[in-house]
Amino acid sequence: TADISILLLLGASRRAYEGRKFAEEQSWTWKTDFLLGKQMSNRKLGILGMGRIGRAVAKRARGFGMEIHYHNRTKLASNLEEGAIYHDNIKSLFNNSEFLSINCPATKETTNLVNEQSINYLPDGAVVTNAARGDIIDDNAMIKAMKSGKVFALGLDVYNGEPKINPEYLKLNNLFLLPHLGSATVKTRIDMGNRAIDNLENFFNNKKPKDQVN
Repeated sequence: TADISILLLLGASRRAYEGRKFAEEQSWTWKTDFLLGKQMSNRKLGILGMGRIGRAVAKRARGFGMEIHYHNRTKLASNLEEGAIYHDNIKSLFNNSEFLSINCPATKETTNLVNEQSINYLPDGAVVTNAARGDIIDDNAMIKAMKSGKVFALGLDVYNGEPKINPEYLKLNNLFLLPHLGSATVKTRIDMGNRAIDNLENFFNNKKPKDQVN
């Protein structure tokens, strides 16, 4: 999922959807302002949710020289922060997010957390991506922001009511969409299967499963 978050950031900021259409149509003419996108390197990245996946996104983003900002339910220990800047509220995080990666869990508190009010806290022309859960974003508010230019581009791997997608998104060019591919690598799926087997073996050997729910 961390890899997908970076892919979304790149795909959205560099206008990959529009670029593919021009390439398929074999119709582009090079100009100095043709499909100009946003540069990730040396920009501020806000991470909403600094758990295991959020920290993995931060690790990858540092390779682009990005300055990492984050909001979490609790501040991380300094060895886990690795220089990331903590914000104890959404407004402060969004104010410092030229790029925003959503990686928090879906809860009552995070439902529609990215709404018209919080989107307005972002710098003009921000790039937003979501590889967490679809209902964290208020779709209507986001579509409005994309149309106005408040949000330069959006990258999504998850959707509210997936596999259905709000049809208004599909009318826009400033987006980069994936069909929920977060864990879709051979290694990750093998690891998931092995973990399930480990849980079963622990259960039948009267040991506590690693992923016990209750």
